[in-house]
Amino acid sequence: MRRSLLARLVGLSLAVAALAVGATAVLATYGTGSQLRDELAADAALLPTDSAILAQLYTYADEHRGWDGVEALVRELAERTGRRIALAAPGGEPFADSAALLGKGAAALPSTPAARIDATRPPPGTGRPEPNVVVREPSLGVDIGFYVWQLTEEEQRERQAHVQEALDCLRRTAADRTVPNRQISERGSGAAPQDPCVPTALSAPSAATRALDDRVVDLAAPCLTAHGLAFETGTDQAGARVLRPRQAVSPQWTGCVENARAEAKEPYVAAPADLYLGESDRFDPFSPEGWLRTAATAAAVLAVAAVVTVWAGRRLVRPISALTAAARRMANGDRAARVQVHGNDEVTRLAAAFNTMADAIGRTERHRRAFVSDVTHELRTPLANVRTHLEAVQDGVLPLDPALVASLLEEQVLLERLVADLHDLALADAGMLRVHPEDRQAADLAGQAVAAHRARAEAAAVELRVVAAEPVVVHADPTRLRQALGNLVSNAIRHTPAGGTVSVTVLGRAHAVEFTVTDTGPGIAEEHLPHVFDRFYRASASPGGSGLGLAIAKHLVEAHGGTLTVASTPGRGSAFTIRLPTR
Repeated sequence: MRRSLLARLVGLSLAVAALAVGATAVLATYGTGSQLRDELAADAALLPTDSAILAQLYTYADEHRGWDGVEALVRELAERTGRRIALAAPGGEPFADSAALLGKGAAALPSTPAARIDATRPPPGTGRPEPNVVVREPSLGVDIGFYVWQLTEEEQRERQAHVQEALDCLRRTAADRTVPNRQISERGSGAAPQDPCVPTALSAPSAATRALDDRVVDLAAPCLTAHGLAFETGTDQAGARVLRPRQAVSPQWTGCVENARAEAKEPYVAAPADLYLGESDRFDPFSPEGWLRTAATAAAVLAVAAVVTVWAGRRLVRPISALTAAARRMANGDRAARVQVHGNDEVTRLAAAFNTMADAIGRTERHRRAFVSDVTHELRTPLANVRTHLEAVQDGVLPLDPALVASLLEEQVLLERLVADLHDLALADAGMLRVHPEDRQAADLAGQAVAAHRARAEAAAVELRVVAAEPVVVHADPTRLRQALGNLVSNAIRHTPAGGTVSVTVLGRAHAVEFTVTDTGPGIAEEHLPHVFDRFYRASASPGGSGLGLAIAKHLVEAHGGTLTVASTPGRGSAFTIRLPTR
């Protein structure tokens, strides 16, 4: 089972399905949350009520150096708005949750916070804080308020004393006056009130404000200098240190000042916290409640995947099993084993390739048997002749005279030539037939091949000649090329009657050199032309020859990257053409 292709396919399919279910659950859990986190980072999706909650929590963080005691504000805001409000350290557990404070249980929070409260960098739209220094006398129409950042208890008592002094002054004068309604000086800017009874000490910056301003100047100055921005240090109306640009305010100026203020403010405000509003209203596949549904869904998906994979796998494995059975039959000697081919997919093409391979093996087997039979036949005749003559000499029937010795030597030469031809063919079949080409005159090589067979041609009364119109250089192995030409010339002489002619023509082409061996013999019938280069094939019953010369010549020419072709007209002769490419 471990080696079964179907089992592996099912296992792979189930693994992929399980990973797909897990990945889908993870994406469903965190993908939407990431998008919502980006959208809510700028308060773009907050309702007006939520914006008011956020503004008051920003004020609390801005006024306090920690979140200790924020529970009362969270409870009050939750009761007033009806919203669940929770604060948590970034990536941590909630430290203030209205659900727990009001005894409503701790249901799951949304997966992503509604906003990040960072008092060092309050976003636009968080609103103005309520005044914490107020001079109010409705009977006199006086309602003046200031907001002074982070007043200490002692500073608050001092401001309250100044408020009482202002009210006493206003009652004494009881004169008509024009005063602004709810004048608010943000963060204690030091703006002087427009009433002689209201002292400037009411709106003076707190000690924390002055320390913060000093720290901002100290941090921003190096940054401005590094950016090459000219500035000067001075004081405002309340005596706080400020930086004044000597040219128009640039983005670099704004960035330096804002970064310096955020860094300077860190020790004075609460640490950043995530604000969660409401409860989770989406399904969490990894929650304790969601595990059962997730497991059921995964089981259903895996079951469907298994059924589909088994069905498809069987259709895939069936032809492979048939192919395996056919291969085993062929290995056991059944050369007729074939596979039925249906369709046009990869397995079908594999089956077709197997059938093609089986056909090729069958042809090779037939050729091998025919080759062995032909070799046996070719060797039997000369060996039988030698044995007959030697037995006759042994029995005293024939004398061991020079004529008999010459006949035996002729048979030995025939055997030696046959063995040499078989050796060359074996090298060619094994891909070990090597050539060592070099530049030679083509006419010289043709002349050498002709000279080697001139005596035989004269004995057969056949004219042998070389035709070379102009010098041509050929890049070839001289020994192998002479061997190929010699086989063609020998074959032509054998099939040319007395008085005939065998010509070797050398011709230079644009990108090749051609050697054409032409004879005036009887020619080759058309049905024999496709087989003249087959081993041991004889188109006629002419005596002599092993039936291997043309096959060897073709291998030698192809080893040079050339071609060997034949053209013949019955009754007029044949022409064998070697075409070798130029370098």
